[in-house]
Amino acid sequence: MPDPLANSYYAATANPWTPQPALSGDRTCDVVVVGGGFTGLSAALACAEKGLSVVLLEAEAIGFGASGRNGGQLIPGLRWSMREIDAEFGRERARAIFDVVWEARDRVWDRVARHAIACDLKPGHLEAAYKPADFTDMQREAEFLDARFGYSTEVVARADLGRHIAGGNYHGGVYDPRGGHFHPLNYALGLARAALDAGVLIHERSQVVRLDAAGPVRVTTERGAISATDAILATDAWISGLDAALGRHTVPIMNYNVATAPLTDADALLPSDAAVADSRFVINYFRPTPDGRLLFGGGETWTRQLASDPAAIARRPMERLFPQLGGVKVDYAWGGLLGISANRMPYVRRLGSGVTVAAGFSGQGVALCPLYGAILAEAVAGTLARFDLLAGLPSPIFPGGKWLRAPALIAAMAFFALRDRL
Repeated sequence: MPDPLANSYYAATANPWTPQPALSGDRTCDVVVVGGGFTGLSAALACAEKGLSVVLLEAEAIGFGASGRNGGQLIPGLRWSMREIDAEFGRERARAIFDVVWEARDRVWDRVARHAIACDLKPGHLEAAYKPADFTDMQREAEFLDARFGYSTEVVARADLGRHIAGGNYHGGVYDPRGGHFHPLNYALGLARAALDAGVLIHERSQVVRLDAAGPVRVTTERGAISATDAILATDAWISGLDAALGRHTVPIMNYNVATAPLTDADALLPSDAAVADSRFVINYFRPTPDGRLLFGGGETWTRQLASDPAAIARRPMERLFPQLGGVKVDYAWGGLLGISANRMPYVRRLGSGVTVAAGFSGQGVALCPLYGAILAEAVAGTLARFDLLAGLPSPIFPGGKWLRAPALIAAMAFFALRDRL
């Protein structure tokens, strides 16, 4: 697959980073982490802080996966609403899930402050209602969060949306000051530097070709191998490459982003400087950048292959929402794989005695992955309460088997995309 970051705004504005050498020869350690994105880096850093020896293997470069190319939107919560979680699991379990998951925002802010990560972190996120019924649902969820959990957000009527967005023709929304946005690749690089400082050995260009979990864990690359007491698998969209059975729980899809040329009226476009994501099934999401661009994500293809013209895919929904941007110059356009689960809940499990995994963040990983990485580290260290809570959430497999799973997904996604337009 062509490098999806080759024409990325994030790669063009990345902080300096010294590439780490590929693994060569055999090593032993307490924990081997596979994957150099938010989940793996956070897990490796947390393990090292607990006094464990850690080696992290990344098949490409730090942040090469979804962590280095996403929309940079920090959206509190899961893809399920807390009303749905409360109805499905009961009040006590819902309270426990809320207490764990809503820590994600604070964890990001804490890491940025503690390690002085320069990643343009800003508060503020608006969920915009694509349909009137969506706004009604958002209002109910906001009321529920406030009444049940004491979590306050601002319901924004349609007439007041101009305080946040000049365009979109949305029907209202909910503004969450505890959400936010940042430069995701620079955040990943900042976590990697913190991990190195904590003693983690990082090896880039070190793709795992074999995982042996019978007895002591052994992870093999083309040029070396790691023997460890525990392994953490944090490859999300690429998880099936490590274990075919895990691939039944997640499916990769390609998502697209563009960054415009600097705009003369960028402040007028998004006056509150908040990130915005709408309520479509195939969502549109956008935010301002510090240098006055609009960074817009929209459009998906249900394949691992990057489209020949990623700019065209994301430009279409951008110009529908913001007609004033018709024909605007696009300086950067890129795409990237993300892993989705069948029920849009992250898949968290312990495989045998020494392997833990988290995948399928379904578009919510910017906020959730750092938290889930830390919880995987807790499990490795023997503290299982939060891990067991998340591992107890359902994670059905995609139907269709090896050969029919992708066509079944394409049909389902096409149906929901059509429903967006109705």
